This record gives sequence, C-alpha cells and structure tokens, in this order.
Amino acid sequence: MDPYSRHVLVCTGSYCSPEKKGRQIYAELARLLQREDLLFGPDRVKRGETPCLGVCAAGPIIAVYPDGIWYANVTSAQLERIVVEHLKHGRVVEELVFHRLGESS
Repeated sequence: MDPYSRHVLVCTGSYCSPEKKGRQIYAELARLLQREDLLFGPDRVKRGETPCLGVCAAGPIIAVYPDGIWYANVTSAQLERIVVEHLKHGRVVEELVFHRLGESS
C-alpha cells in the first residue's frame, strides 16, 4: 500500500455535535479531496471517521495527522480552507486551530 501524506479524522458522533454536522463534514471532505486531486499519488490524504475524539464539545472536530493539528466548530467554508490551504499546500490555517498535539491548552 502506498503511504498517505496525511490522515484526517472527523468526529461524526453526536456528543460534540448534537446536530450531527460531523456526518455532513465527512461527506464534504470526500468531495473536496477529489476536487483537489488529493486521493491518489504522493500527496494523497486518507479520510476516516470516528464516533469520538474525546473532546465532547465544539464539534465538528477534525484532526490532521501526522501534523497533530485539530480544528473545531468546522463549517463547510472552513473545511474548504483546511483542504486547500493545509492539506494541499501544507499551510496550517492558524486562526482555525483548536489544539496542537503536544502543546498544553
């Protein structure tokens, strides 16, 4: 199996987002990854869903690895920025960062 450049986890559970917006974000992520040509090749991005990332608030939450960057309260417009700026061009969308792995909040 070829390696992925990044793995994006989307919380689709109902604890952090009772309106289940995470499911919508997860579906949109697939479309955006395809649009930005991030499904194949050396820059490909793996997408996964999880029922809980342990935050239990501020959802939808997206975690990007191996970068260790977490985004919270992600809207459709913010997701598009995350895909284009962070996943495609490697620039973290600083003003949207909720948590950085390894840093205290």
